[in-house]
Amino acid sequence: MPTCGDWTLKQLFRHVGRGNRWAAQIILERRNQPLDPRDVRDGKPPDDPDAAADWLYHGAELISDAIDRVGAETRVWTFVGPRPAGWWIRRRLHEATVHRADAALALGVPFELSPDLAADALSEWIDRVSVDRRHGPALERGQSIHLHATDPELGPTGEWMIVHDEEGLWWSHDHGKGSVALRGPAKDLLLATVRRISVADADIEVHGDTAVWDGWLERTPF
Repeated sequence: MPTCGDWTLKQLFRHVGRGNRWAAQIILERRNQPLDPRDVRDGKPPDDPDAAADWLYHGAELISDAIDRVGAETRVWTFVGPRPAGWWIRRRLHEATVHRADAALALGVPFELSPDLAADALSEWIDRVSVDRRHGPALERGQSIHLHATDPELGPTGEWMIVHDEEGLWWSHDHGKGSVALRGPAKDLLLATVRRISVADADIEVHGDTAVWDGWLERTPF
């Protein structure tokens, strides 16, 4: 697969389905520590294609069921510290969205995504990156990135200003001037930001210091 290293589609399928079960089990067990993926219950899809499809769909249902049982505000472990259990719905939705793009790119078929979903996926990813320090700060101090979606229906939610200043790394939906600016459809901005396509292969205009953008990509693996 061009965007997932040496994975096959079968491995990607298993990754998404097991990932949903992994999140559901974290919620259901009210865990305050990560769960080893090898300990996920029913973590492998059946060999039968129809049963495997049911297994995939059921994994998403398990997350909703787990949240209903423990309560959406119950705090559980996440990548970015304890969060309400309901946090996992948005995280897993956008995880599956990006991996659906991986599958489409591997198969050479169009990837369709509504601008509002693409914009929310981008906001969710930037929000996570801004508090996740596992790979160091995504920007050097004094650097900034401005993303501008050209989809007219998004309004203010179609702009992202990401800044690293004396207060740390933060972002907002404000309009501003960044060290580098990218302008294009929300779907393309999302795929470029999570390193599924390059800006050269997308409908994106780039202005400013491209080294800042390259540094961001190096420090923010999906």
